[in-house]
Amino acid sequence: MPEQSHVYKRLRAEILDLERTPGARLTERGLEPELGASRTPLRAALMRLEGEGLVQRTGRAWEVTPIDLGEIGALSELRDAVETSAVRLSCERAPADAIASLRERLGEFDLTLPNDEGVRAGTHFHVELASLSGNHFLADTVASAMTRLARTRWLEVRTEDARRVAWQEHREIMDLVAARDADAAAERIHHHIIATHERLLASLDADARVLRARGLAVVR
Repeated sequence: MPEQSHVYKRLRAEILDLERTPGARLTERGLEPELGASRTPLRAALMRLEGEGLVQRTGRAWEVTPIDLGEIGALSELRDAVETSAVRLSCERAPADAIASLRERLGEFDLTLPNDEGVRAGTHFHVELASLSGNHFLADTVASAMTRLARTRWLEVRTEDARRVAWQEHREIMDLVAARDADAAAERIHHHIIATHERLLASLDADARVLRARGLAVVR
């Protein structure tokens, strides 16, 4: 298990950092000596990454999953539909102490955290907010969508300024939830999801030449 965890974390970090570019071919035989890993934990790590949408099978080999702009757009639409519904229910149902706890943790967020930790914290916020609805199916759907978007969200919040904007939007959403203003909270999270998607597309466009030079595969 420790070996599998190490291999998984290393491969995941390299994929998210674009050290292993989208579309890059991966073979178990090639990865074994490179990572100093045996076949069983390596395969388990690849299957775990496959579940997150970061790698996919191509015959007997694997490849880093290309960034699919169509899928990103579809997932943003899914998030919009689910999270606006969930936040309305959270305004109605969430206990005051649970709302206060989530708001307090937002206030303590460290914008200088490494990117991976920042993305993870952002994911936890959205999943916890959906959980406040009392409907675990909504929270599970949000968690699944955020997992599929992990790599693109990593690109969207690479800078401290980008993280600051996203976290300020989170705080505004929570202020409205605390006020039990369901309509305003739903509208705010709707705009947040749209803005996040637009920031991602802008980031990809700005870096297009650099990413192509590194072999980035983007499906449009």
